[in-house]
Amino acid sequence: MRIYSEIGVQVADVLLPKKGIDLRKWATIACDQFTSQPEYWEQVAREVGDAPSTLNLILPEVYLGKPEEMERIQTAQKTMRRYLDDGIFEVYSGLIYVERTVMGKTRHGLILALDLEKYDYSPGSQSLIRATEGTILERIPPRMRIREGAALELPHILVLIDDPHRTVIEPISQHANALIPLYDFELMQGSGHLKGALITDLNLEKQIIKSLEHLAAPQVFYPKYGVGNEKGVLLFAVGDGNHSLATAKACWEKLKPCVGMHHPARYALVEIENLHDPGLVFEPIHRVLFGIKQSPVSALAHYFGETGVTIADCPNAEAMENMVKNQSSNDQMIGIVSPQGFATAAIHKPTSNLPVGSLQAFLDDWLKQGGAEKIDYVHGEEALYHLSRQEGNCGFYLPAMDKNELFKTVILDGVLPRKTFSMGEAIEKRFYVEARKII
Repeated sequence: MRIYSEIGVQVADVLLPKKGIDLRKWATIACDQFTSQPEYWEQVAREVGDAPSTLNLILPEVYLGKPEEMERIQTAQKTMRRYLDDGIFEVYSGLIYVERTVMGKTRHGLILALDLEKYDYSPGSQSLIRATEGTILERIPPRMRIREGAALELPHILVLIDDPHRTVIEPISQHANALIPLYDFELMQGSGHLKGALITDLNLEKQIIKSLEHLAAPQVFYPKYGVGNEKGVLLFAVGDGNHSLATAKACWEKLKPCVGMHHPARYALVEIENLHDPGLVFEPIHRVLFGIKQSPVSALAHYFGETGVTIADCPNAEAMENMVKNQSSNDQMIGIVSPQGFATAAIHKPTSNLPVGSLQAFLDDWLKQGGAEKIDYVHGEEALYHLSRQEGNCGFYLPAMDKNELFKTVILDGVLPRKTFSMGEAIEKRFYVEARKII
């Protein structure tokens, strides 16, 4: 393991299953996907069967709060130790370059470990590694139950760098002779193709680190964003898996007084991606309310006032989507999906700079008043429409955020409203393949 402390990077010892293990069955999508679609996870379980799989090492969040939650956690932790004892892993020390092709797009990433001492998810943080969205503190303890006592971590965290000149990740593909192929296979459930290769050339590693250090240099950072040194340098912005990284941080802070500063749990394994990768598309995260107690449309009108919002019916989903995507006035436009059909809400007096922020403020207030039993955050129109058209439910369709605004917005304004954007649709999310020992 090598540590580049100035930029909070550790070149980690990564565990991968030995040759002969079916990687298609081994790899599982991020645990926080398909949280309202248990049938997805049931299909995965049937496909995996008795084969070694990361499915046996995680808790899909569809089971959070369910009677079997604790049993699943205990089983996952026992299976981690059994896999280690059975010797199913090979250890690889180095950065890992990955390519993921799905839905006609290829994304490029780099697997490394980040120093949790340089990460702070609290509002107003100026840390080198920073959350991009608000962290819901009550979501951390259930996840701590999973990580505490676990022998392994499996990363689904995707961290962004703002590298418009493509100096960090993109040049790696030009050094094929410095890479050792690790895996190359089709992912399950139509989630595309994944390739990974180990970087063994120390000169290439140093080139990558030097490029990261350049992005973090104050003389580069401050002019780039037009800010002064009252702002801290932001090198790594958490794109996906913010609550997982926050959980790793909380566990580390709890463990640190007992073990000192030189412990594997100080670091968290992540994949970094370039914000400017053409294969990376920001998708909106829609909202679905379950068990509606009163009309959300009436509540929306009441919340923003008679002159604050205009509700208009739409003949179909396509018309609603076009209205939201092509909004040209200063109003904020969102779509409404219910068993009764489709509509739009034009918010004339928004409470946030982004439509998602104005909507979320209303939903938080309405849920506190008991307007619905629960809320879920879903990726993709298909899931939104399937769930929202069911009796007793209602959904909200949101526009996508411009990804080029991400870093500057976080630097200037702080974290975005939670669940503002998604790095691709649900099937494009990161799969668990690699692992790292944290004991």
